[in-house]
Amino acid sequence: MITGGVKGGEPRWRTALLAVPRTLRDDLWTAAADPLPRLSRPRLLARLPHAVVGVLAYATAILTTDFLTHVYRLVPGLALLLALCQSAALLAAMFRPIPAWWVSTAAMVGAAVAARSDLPWDAGFPWTEPGLLAQAATAFLLALRVRPRIAAEALGIDVLAGLGCLMFLGRGQHENLTQAVSLLITATVLGAALRGRRVARTQLVAQEELTAEERARRTLLEERNRIARELHDVVAHHMSVISIQAQVAPHLVEDPTDELKENLAGIRANAVDALTELRRVLGVLRSEDPSAEGVRHAPQPTLGRLDELIANVTAAGLAVTTETTGEPHALSPGAELSAFRIVQEALSNAMRHAPGAMVRVQLGYGPDGLTLRVTNTAPDGPAPPSPGSGHGLLGMRERTAMLGGELAAGRTPDGGYEVTALLPAPARTPADAGEDTP
Repeated sequence: MITGGVKGGEPRWRTALLAVPRTLRDDLWTAAADPLPRLSRPRLLARLPHAVVGVLAYATAILTTDFLTHVYRLVPGLALLLALCQSAALLAAMFRPIPAWWVSTAAMVGAAVAARSDLPWDAGFPWTEPGLLAQAATAFLLALRVRPRIAAEALGIDVLAGLGCLMFLGRGQHENLTQAVSLLITATVLGAALRGRRVARTQLVAQEELTAEERARRTLLEERNRIARELHDVVAHHMSVISIQAQVAPHLVEDPTDELKENLAGIRANAVDALTELRRVLGVLRSEDPSAEGVRHAPQPTLGRLDELIANVTAAGLAVTTETTGEPHALSPGAELSAFRIVQEALSNAMRHAPGAMVRVQLGYGPDGLTLRVTNTAPDGPAPPSPGSGHGLLGMRERTAMLGGELAAGRTPDGGYEVTALLPAPARTPADAGEDTP
């Protein structure tokens, strides 16, 4: 048996038809608040639409009262009540558009029902002229906030209400159905178009924020990968030292026991395995960075190469002075590398953003740490456009946080810039320093 167009034993058209009342109830039978969206303008201009609607509501109350009293010939009290309903609906549409639309439609039908039977031939029916303008404005405010489907449903009910008044209450007077429907459609379409534009703009802003967050997250991961690649050499060096020391240790002891040899052999094997895994991890990190291939075997810099770095930037045209306080002492390889990179990034930023400025590099050695301070004066003129990525501060913060230190960066009162890093780096004992050599 063929059952095309039938779902669950019931025709689809009947299912869709039975769903219409429920859809209309869900869409149009609600009193939820929906205020006008805020405008990204000064406060006075943002209040301008409210002022315009208020003036229109006031004019609607006066003109509709006069029209209903002298043209529809309603008693003044009833005319005033219906006019106030129209104007109040227009005001309420700024905050609760659907209930306001119901009041506006009901006021139109109430005026048509209460109108005298001997109206002039040119008395617009069933919409009064000022009431039609108010109802169109209400339809515009409704379409500005709700989905296009709901706005279309409200428009359809308005048109059906007007047709019903003409069919059951029409008394031969001039009809304004065509003009009224055209005006209501125009107002609804305009409101829906503006709403669509606002929604698209909101989605675009949200997408831009997500893109910016994703870009920042990707930049952070790139910086951490770069730091991890550099620290690999430091860690690999220590693992190599452990392996060599474990291999040499049995020869430094007279008649080592088999248990000692076995333990030292295990230490060496674990160190070699760890070094192998480190190299595999580094291969993954460097696989997406072609520039890392050229520096794969280059030694990582330390503060011992700081004079060389300052000589290079001085040759590039940057005036740099250095100052060292405290007793210089050896730091851990990771701290040495991070300190050098922080100074290097700070000098690069000064060259890029403060041409012609005087730069001062200060190193303060303490018993429990190292203080780095790089300060530059105000630039001689505007800085040229920078082709760099602008991630220097991010890298400095990551290196400082990795060591458990603190970093502060900001402008100085004289228009310059200052970077200060506090790195927990206790002085190493001669025994600790000896671990770096096999």
